[in-house]
Amino acid sequence: MWRQAQRRIAWGWRVMMTGFLFVLFGSGGLVLSLIWFNLLLLAVRKQEKRRRIARRSISASFRLFLRIGRMLGVFDYRIHGVETLRAERGSLVVANHPTLLDYVFIASQTPEIGCLVKASLINNPCFRGVIRAADYLINSQGETLLPESQRRLAAGESILIFPEGTRTRAGEPLAIQRGAAQIAVRSACSLRLVHIACDQRYLDKQSRWYQIPARKPMITVSVRQRIDSQDFVETGDEAPALAARRLSHYLRQELVPDSR
Repeated sequence: MWRQAQRRIAWGWRVMMTGFLFVLFGSGGLVLSLIWFNLLLLAVRKQEKRRRIARRSISASFRLFLRIGRMLGVFDYRIHGVETLRAERGSLVVANHPTLLDYVFIASQTPEIGCLVKASLINNPCFRGVIRAADYLINSQGETLLPESQRRLAAGESILIFPEGTRTRAGEPLAIQRGAAQIAVRSACSLRLVHIACDQRYLDKQSRWYQIPARKPMITVSVRQRIDSQDFVETGDEAPALAARRLSHYLRQELVPDSR
Protein backbone atom coordinates (compact mmCIF):
# COMPACT_ATOMS: atom_id res chain seq x y z
CA MET A 1 0.00 0.00 0.00
CA TRP A 2 2.81 2.40 0.98
CA ARG A 3 4.82 1.51 -2.13
CA GLN A 4 1.81 2.19 -4.32
CA ALA A 5 1.35 5.58 -2.64
CA GLN A 6 5.03 6.34 -3.21
CA ARG A 7 4.71 5.50 -6.91
CA ARG A 8 1.68 7.77 -7.23
CA ILE A 9 3.49 10.62 -5.50
CA ALA A 10 6.53 10.14 -7.75
CA TRP A 11 4.31 10.09 -10.83
CA GLY A 12 2.48 13.25 -9.72
CA TRP A 13 5.81 14.98 -9.15
CA ARG A 14 6.99 14.09 -12.64
CA VAL A 15 3.75 15.36 -14.16
CA MET A 16 4.16 18.72 -12.41
CA MET A 17 7.84 18.95 -13.31
CA THR A 18 7.06 18.05 -16.93
CA GLY A 19 4.69 21.02 -17.04
CA PHE A 20 7.41 23.17 -15.48
CA LEU A 21 9.90 22.06 -18.14
CA PHE A 22 7.47 22.96 -20.92
CA VAL A 23 7.10 26.45 -19.45
CA LEU A 24 10.87 26.70 -18.99
CA PHE A 25 11.52 25.65 -22.57
CA GLY A 26 9.08 28.16 -24.04
CA SER A 27 10.13 31.04 -21.81
CA GLY A 28 13.78 30.26 -22.51
CA GLY A 29 13.11 30.56 -26.23
CA LEU A 30 11.43 33.91 -25.70
CA VAL A 31 14.30 35.26 -23.60
CA LEU A 32 16.85 34.19 -26.19
CA SER A 33 14.77 35.69 -29.01
CA LEU A 34 13.81 38.99 -27.40
CA ILE A 35 17.01 39.79 -25.54
CA TRP A 36 20.10 37.79 -26.42
CA PHE A 37 19.63 37.46 -30.18
CA ASN A 38 18.69 41.14 -30.51
CA LEU A 39 21.87 42.05 -28.65
CA LEU A 40 23.79 39.90 -31.13
CA LEU A 41 22.23 41.83 -34.00
CA LEU A 42 23.56 45.06 -32.52
CA ALA A 43 26.97 43.79 -31.45
CA VAL A 44 27.99 41.37 -34.22
CA ARG A 45 27.90 42.59 -37.80
CA LYS A 46 29.03 39.47 -39.63
CA GLN A 47 26.11 37.11 -40.21
CA GLU A 48 28.26 33.97 -40.15
CA LYS A 49 29.76 34.84 -36.78
CA ARG A 50 26.37 35.84 -35.40
CA ARG A 51 24.87 32.53 -36.54
CA ARG A 52 27.73 30.58 -34.94
CA ILE A 53 27.27 32.35 -31.61
CA ALA A 54 23.49 31.85 -31.77
CA ARG A 55 23.82 28.12 -32.39
CA ARG A 56 26.32 27.72 -29.57
CA SER A 57 23.97 29.62 -27.27
CA ILE A 58 21.10 27.33 -28.23
CA SER A 59 23.26 24.25 -27.65
CA ALA A 60 24.35 25.48 -24.21
CA SER A 61 20.73 26.26 -23.30
CA PHE A 62 19.67 22.75 -24.32
CA ARG A 63 22.43 21.17 -22.21
CA LEU A 64 21.21 23.15 -19.20
CA PHE A 65 17.60 22.17 -19.93
CA LEU A 66 18.50 18.46 -20.08
CA ARG A 67 20.48 18.65 -16.84
CA ILE A 68 17.52 20.27 -15.10
CA GLY A 69 15.17 17.57 -16.45
CA ARG A 70 17.47 14.85 -15.18
CA MET A 71 17.99 16.56 -11.81
CA LEU A 72 14.23 16.88 -11.29
CA GLY A 73 13.78 13.19 -12.06
CA VAL A 74 11.56 13.79 -15.09
CA PHE A 75 13.66 11.69 -17.49
CA ASP A 76 17.12 10.23 -17.89
CA TYR A 77 19.25 9.90 -21.01
CA ARG A 78 22.41 8.45 -22.50
CA ILE A 79 24.21 9.69 -25.60
CA HIS A 80 26.71 7.40 -27.33
CA GLY A 81 29.14 8.54 -30.02
CA VAL A 82 29.14 12.28 -29.31
CA GLU A 83 32.65 12.86 -30.62
CA THR A 84 31.82 11.14 -33.89
CA LEU A 85 28.78 13.35 -34.35
CA ARG A 86 30.69 16.53 -33.54
CA ALA A 87 33.31 15.63 -36.13
CA GLU A 88 30.78 15.41 -38.98
CA ARG A 89 31.26 17.94 -41.76
CA GLY A 90 29.14 18.37 -44.85
CA SER A 91 26.82 15.48 -44.00
CA LEU A 92 23.13 14.95 -43.48
CA VAL A 93 22.52 13.72 -39.96
CA VAL A 94 19.36 11.61 -40.16
CA ALA A 95 17.55 10.28 -37.11
CA ASN A 96 14.31 8.59 -36.18
CA HIS A 97 11.92 10.70 -34.13
CA PRO A 98 10.20 8.91 -31.21
CA THR A 99 9.91 11.86 -28.77
CA LEU A 100 9.41 15.60 -28.71
CA LEU A 101 12.91 16.07 -27.26
CA ASP A 102 14.94 14.38 -30.02
CA TYR A 103 16.21 17.60 -31.58
CA VAL A 104 17.17 18.90 -28.14
CA PHE A 105 19.32 15.85 -27.41
CA ILE A 106 21.25 16.10 -30.69
CA ALA A 107 21.63 19.89 -30.82
CA SER A 108 22.77 19.99 -27.19
CA GLN A 109 25.87 18.02 -28.20
CA THR A 110 26.55 19.57 -31.63
CA PRO A 111 26.78 23.38 -31.42
CA GLU A 112 27.55 23.83 -35.12
CA ILE A 113 24.85 21.66 -36.65
CA GLY A 114 22.09 23.08 -38.83
CA CYS A 115 18.56 21.75 -38.94
CA LEU A 116 15.59 21.40 -41.28
CA VAL A 117 12.52 22.47 -39.30
CA LYS A 118 8.79 22.36 -39.89
CA ALA A 119 7.28 25.51 -41.38
CA SER A 120 4.63 25.65 -38.63
CA LEU A 121 7.31 26.42 -36.02
CA ILE A 122 8.17 29.73 -37.66
CA ASN A 123 4.77 31.02 -36.48
CA ASN A 124 5.43 30.02 -32.86
CA PRO A 125 6.50 33.12 -30.87
CA CYS A 126 8.68 30.98 -28.60
CA PHE A 127 10.69 29.48 -31.44
CA ARG A 128 10.50 31.98 -34.31
CA GLY A 129 13.44 34.06 -33.10
CA VAL A 130 15.52 30.96 -32.36
CA ILE A 131 14.99 29.57 -35.86
CA ARG A 132 15.90 32.85 -37.51
CA ALA A 133 18.97 33.51 -35.35
CA ALA A 134 20.27 29.99 -35.95
CA ASP A 135 19.49 30.34 -39.67
CA TYR A 136 17.81 26.96 -39.87
CA LEU A 137 16.32 25.70 -43.12
CA ILE A 138 12.51 25.64 -43.39
CA ASN A 139 10.86 22.70 -45.12
CA SER A 140 8.44 25.02 -46.94
CA GLN A 141 11.14 26.92 -48.81
CA GLY A 142 10.13 25.17 -52.03
CA GLU A 143 12.48 25.69 -54.95
CA THR A 144 15.21 27.27 -52.82
CA LEU A 145 15.46 24.42 -50.28
CA LEU A 146 17.52 22.03 -52.42
CA PRO A 147 20.07 24.55 -53.75
CA GLU A 148 20.46 26.13 -50.31
CA SER A 149 20.97 22.69 -48.75
CA GLN A 150 23.55 21.87 -51.43
CA ARG A 151 25.37 25.13 -50.80
CA ARG A 152 25.55 24.58 -47.07
CA LEU A 153 26.64 20.96 -47.36
CA ALA A 154 29.34 21.90 -49.86
CA ALA A 155 30.56 24.56 -47.40
CA GLY A 156 31.00 21.88 -44.72
CA GLU A 157 27.85 22.44 -42.68
CA SER A 158 26.06 19.34 -41.42
CA ILE A 159 22.27 19.41 -41.37
CA LEU A 160 19.99 17.46 -39.05
CA ILE A 161 16.89 15.99 -40.67
CA PHE A 162 14.18 13.72 -39.29
CA PRO A 163 13.17 11.85 -42.48
CA GLU A 164 9.78 10.91 -41.04
CA GLY A 165 8.83 14.58 -41.05
CA THR A 166 7.07 14.21 -37.70
CA ARG A 167 7.28 12.04 -34.62
CA THR A 168 6.96 8.28 -34.97
CA ARG A 169 3.53 6.81 -34.28
CA ALA A 170 3.85 4.11 -31.64
CA GLY A 171 3.31 0.60 -32.98
CA GLU A 172 3.51 1.68 -36.61
CA PRO A 173 6.41 1.25 -39.06
CA LEU A 174 8.54 4.26 -39.90
CA ALA A 175 6.96 6.39 -42.62
CA ILE A 176 10.01 7.83 -44.37
CA GLN A 177 9.50 10.80 -46.66
CA ARG A 178 11.88 11.18 -49.59
CA GLY A 179 13.03 14.72 -48.87
CA ALA A 180 16.18 13.69 -46.99
CA ALA A 181 17.12 11.12 -49.62
CA GLN A 182 16.52 13.60 -52.45
CA ILE A 183 18.80 16.17 -50.82
CA ALA A 184 21.49 13.57 -50.12
CA VAL A 185 21.50 12.06 -53.63
CA ARG A 186 21.39 15.40 -55.45
CA SER A 187 24.08 16.85 -53.17
CA ALA A 188 26.24 13.70 -53.42
CA CYS A 189 26.86 13.91 -49.69
CA SER A 190 27.24 11.34 -46.96
CA LEU A 191 24.67 10.58 -44.26
CA ARG A 192 25.28 9.89 -40.60
CA LEU A 193 22.59 7.72 -39.02
CA VAL A 194 21.42 8.30 -35.45
CA HIS A 195 19.16 5.98 -33.51
CA ILE A 196 16.97 7.42 -30.75
CA ALA A 197 15.22 4.96 -28.44
CA CYS A 198 12.95 5.47 -25.45
CA ASP A 199 12.23 2.53 -23.16
CA GLN A 200 8.59 3.69 -22.77
CA ARG A 201 6.08 5.77 -24.67
CA TYR A 202 6.97 9.36 -23.82
CA LEU A 203 6.05 12.65 -25.54
CA ASP A 204 5.29 10.79 -28.75
CA LYS A 205 2.94 11.76 -31.57
CA GLN A 206 -0.19 10.43 -29.85
CA SER A 207 0.57 11.66 -26.31
CA ARG A 208 -0.17 14.93 -24.57
CA TRP A 209 2.45 16.46 -22.29
CA TYR A 210 0.80 15.20 -19.09
CA GLN A 211 0.44 11.61 -20.32
CA ILE A 212 3.69 10.35 -18.91
CA PRO A 213 4.67 6.74 -18.09
CA ALA A 214 4.45 5.23 -14.63
CA ARG A 215 8.22 5.24 -14.23
CA LYS A 216 10.95 7.61 -15.34
CA PRO A 217 11.76 7.10 -19.04
CA MET A 218 15.27 6.53 -20.34
CA ILE A 219 16.13 8.01 -23.75
CA THR A 220 19.19 6.61 -25.53
CA VAL A 221 20.80 8.41 -28.47
CA SER A 222 23.26 6.29 -30.45
CA VAL A 223 25.40 7.55 -33.33
CA ARG A 224 25.53 4.83 -35.98
CA GLN A 225 27.08 4.23 -39.38
CA ARG A 226 28.07 6.74 -42.03
CA ILE A 227 26.86 5.95 -45.53
CA ASP A 228 27.54 7.42 -48.97
CA SER A 229 24.45 8.52 -50.87
CA GLN A 230 26.16 7.69 -54.17
CA ASP A 231 26.23 4.00 -53.26
CA PHE A 232 22.52 4.00 -54.13
CA VAL A 233 23.04 5.38 -57.63
CA GLU A 234 23.12 2.60 -60.19
CA THR A 235 24.43 2.65 -63.75
CA GLY A 236 21.61 3.44 -66.13
CA ASP A 237 19.52 5.47 -63.67
CA GLU A 238 17.67 8.08 -65.66
CA ALA A 239 16.79 10.27 -62.71
CA PRO A 240 18.05 10.87 -59.16
CA ALA A 241 14.57 9.92 -57.94
CA LEU A 242 15.38 6.22 -58.43
CA ALA A 243 18.43 6.45 -56.18
CA ALA A 244 16.44 8.49 -53.66
CA ARG A 245 13.80 5.75 -53.57
CA ARG A 246 16.46 3.12 -52.82
CA LEU A 247 18.01 5.29 -50.13
CA SER A 248 14.62 5.96 -48.53
CA HIS A 249 13.95 2.22 -48.41
CA TYR A 250 17.33 1.70 -46.74
CA LEU A 251 16.62 4.41 -44.16
CA ARG A 252 13.21 2.89 -43.41
CA GLN A 253 14.98 -0.30 -42.35
CA GLU A 254 18.10 1.14 -40.71
CA LEU A 255 16.54 3.89 -38.61
CA VAL A 256 14.56 1.46 -36.50
CA PRO A 257 16.50 1.60 -33.18
CA ASP A 258 16.07 -2.07 -32.27
CA SER A 259 16.89 -3.32 -35.77
CA ARG A 260 20.29 -4.57 -34.67
